[in-house]
Amino acid sequence: MTFKKSLLLIGIAATLSACGGSDDSNYATCSVEDQNQRFFNYMKEDYFWADQLQDSIDPEAFDDVYAVLEELRVPEDRYSYILTEEEYEQLYVNATYYGFGFSMEQISDTRVKIRFVYNDSPAATAGIERADELIAIDDVPVAELIASGEFDDALGPNEEGISKTLTWEKPDGTEQTDVLSKVEVETNTVMGAQTTALDNGETAGYFTLDSFINRTGSDLNEAFDLFANEGVDHLIIDVRYNGGGLIRYANQTSSQAAGNNVLGETFLTYRFNEQNSDKNETLQFRLVDGTQQLDLDTVYVLTTGSSCSSSEIIINSLKPYVNVVTIGEDTCGKPVGQQPEQLCDKVTFAINFETVNAEGEGQYYDGLAPTCEVEDQIIADWGSEQDPLTGAAYSYIETGSCPATASASAETKKSAQQRSFVDPVFNLKDKRRTLY
Repeated sequence: MTFKKSLLLIGIAATLSACGGSDDSNYATCSVEDQNQRFFNYMKEDYFWADQLQDSIDPEAFDDVYAVLEELRVPEDRYSYILTEEEYEQLYVNATYYGFGFSMEQISDTRVKIRFVYNDSPAATAGIERADELIAIDDVPVAELIASGEFDDALGPNEEGISKTLTWEKPDGTEQTDVLSKVEVETNTVMGAQTTALDNGETAGYFTLDSFINRTGSDLNEAFDLFANEGVDHLIIDVRYNGGGLIRYANQTSSQAAGNNVLGETFLTYRFNEQNSDKNETLQFRLVDGTQQLDLDTVYVLTTGSSCSSSEIIINSLKPYVNVVTIGEDTCGKPVGQQPEQLCDKVTFAINFETVNAEGEGQYYDGLAPTCEVEDQIIADWGSEQDPLTGAAYSYIETGSCPATASASAETKKSAQQRSFVDPVFNLKDKRRTLY
């Protein structure tokens, strides 16, 4: 396995060495004990909280390197994790998976709704859209599958050719049924890009940014080409389910939105632990793969507790230069990041830096609070005024204030949290498990 110089979470280089090869004189094998000791040595050197770790471990006292991570993890660290090489390739390199092409959320003890649908997938071809409710799988009601504990397996393994008869209900109450077969699905990262004519004669652009992976740069360009051609006056960036990823595409998103208001200015600074302070680096706003810019002095961002990492960086990095209006719920609170390190047949993602904006602001472990607090509900498709977050954004653009009903709606959710198939704080590995 070969890592590219461009890192998953940050755009600076790291040296990644393999275990067990002929060129690795320090580690002759990849035994469990060897991996455990090697990972501990790495954490003592590079972990952001290295000064809080013990001086040594007994490598034979742990079943595997995953157990070592749990032993070493500090209370602030909800984010370090380890992947196999195969998981790494599937999540961050291939950008595809076998399935029907949708993600969903359980909204009650008996009901499941579609969160989003990938372009050109079997689900999209069948007409399934965000906010549709899944009613039955192979003629068995969803409520019955949930009650019996069989729901998670009802759609079958993510293998090519698996077919299921799905029945779903549209928001208007009409039902549809179709047979869908699983294929290799491309995970487009931008969804629902569109423009809307406002009552005041201005035009608002909207898009959902679902993740920051290798294809995000070109996906962003398609959206911003639309916005530039339509001459949008306002922009709504929806990152409500975006758990993060490549920081360079947070830079591209921010730079294309704010353009000349930020280009060449400080985007963020990476801060490593004290013994690695020589790695600290400040990056400027730049277009990265971008071709169009909007030069906006106000940007609207939709958030929930699943908006993490690079999604939060968009908000925090733009704040010193333009007006950032956030609408929705508190973000997840991940002001830190990691560089991948290869360890035998695994890739470790231990937190080893924090990010701060041009004013030195960071450490938002409790999340970034919204300007306008609104409860996220799956009741309409992307960009619809019927969607609570998007509707509040359109209202805010036209009136300059948060709708009166927004806060009351958010308070209702605080007292009755819903179970989601996506954890409130999640990384891309967790997210892939929610795709069908």
